[in-house]
Amino acid sequence: MIRIVLENIFFFLLPTLFYIAWVAFREQEWPGLSAIMRQAPLLRLFIAGAALMLATLVLFSTRSHNAPQDVYVPQSMQDGKLEPGRSIRATEPTPDKK
Repeated sequence: MIRIVLENIFFFLLPTLFYIAWVAFREQEWPGLSAIMRQAPLLRLFIAGAALMLATLVLFSTRSHNAPQDVYVPQSMQDGKLEPGRSIRATEPTPDKK
């Protein structure tokens, strides 16, 4: 769970990190982080970070092709080999017709 939080924070801060790197390499002399952040377009960086974070959340959530009714089978040992965990399609019970 902490990995997911750290990934989201990273993608949120990525535009700001690129901006700091861009200013650092553009200037001949390092003005200091506080001077860079005072002149930074913080609202634009915030919006870009939020958009990037939301885009990665949507991208990664659509990559998991598990339906809500799928059943998770945890990892297990089969014939001395470790079988990874997986999701399988649950079979829907068919109603009896009388």
